[in-house]
Amino acid sequence: MEQWQMDEVLKFRLKDVKLLLLDADGVLTTGEILYGPGGMQLKAFDVKDGLGIKLLLKNQVQVAIISIKDSQALFERARDLGIEHVIMGRQNKAWAAKELIERLGIDPSEVCAVGDDLPDLGLFSMAGIRIAVNDAVEEIRQEADIITHSKGGRGAVREVSELILKAKGLWAKSLQEFKSLALKAQ
Repeated sequence: MEQWQMDEVLKFRLKDVKLLLLDADGVLTTGEILYGPGGMQLKAFDVKDGLGIKLLLKNQVQVAIISIKDSQALFERARDLGIEHVIMGRQNKAWAAKELIERLGIDPSEVCAVGDDLPDLGLFSMAGIRIAVNDAVEEIRQEADIITHSKGGRGAVREVSELILKAKGLWAKSLQEFKSLALKAQ
């Protein structure tokens, strides 16, 4: 379902989200992997996505990243953003998500998952709301409740963050905080 076609039931369900589960490659990044000197992996992350994540965390929505691959770049990005729940190197994303959800004591209906490719079906199986980034593979798009306007690594996570905060009635408060900072600087 396209974002602009979102029905009232889905908006109501977004209001109850307590945990945002994110894939890494193709969601937080464009999916490209660059290799630097010595084979070091380099990844680019969108700053708008980062701000969206920080706003969710500030408003008591937990964020977790579950990735099949181990990545130092991903670990550093998660640390920079204050994301406590980072699970890497797990082939079965459904089990990783299930363990995390149980440990946090959250009902799967209160989980929103964002994915782009077939391994993310595991994340989707543990989430009450499933979101595909705009450039996700067709099989993920078909399973999604929402398809973002933005592509993975290009603001899709920010878009999802705003949807959640708006559904919870917290977006205006976040926006006002930034406006207040701008006024103080004048």
